[in-house]
Amino acid sequence: MWHQQTITLGAKARGFHLITDEVVSQIERLHEVQTGLVHLFIQHTSASLTLNENCDPTVRYDMEQHFMRTVPENAPYEHDYEGRDDMPGHIKSSLLGASLVLPVSRGRLLLGTWQGIWMGEHRIDGGQRRIVITLQGEIQA
Repeated sequence: MWHQQTITLGAKARGFHLITDEVVSQIERLHEVQTGLVHLFIQHTSASLTLNENCDPTVRYDMEQHFMRTVPENAPYEHDYEGRDDMPGHIKSSLLGASLVLPVSRGRLLLGTWQGIWMGEHRIDGGQRRIVITLQGEIQA
């Protein structure tokens, strides 16, 4: 079975956001899959997806601080058509990636105890973000 859908996440502040529950609650037909994969793809060039700590929010804060130092907004970028956070957003998105592939078993994502899906919002005012979800797997008998 293959299933594909697009979800829209509400606008979020710049930083890293734990979106596991928000995404999983919107994956149609997940409960039907015995064994399979879910692919998540964010359709934006200044936001990213990654898998990391799901409990302590200071990890997300520290990650944002690291990327602000590593990819500063005040560097002499040529590409600044949409503001000083535009090119740094593109770089951060490329470093972290636009997709995740996660295993599914018995209708649930097989995440580790401390793993959660993060969305990196790399713009000050990024707006709504779309994620394409592709679910592939065996249907429960």
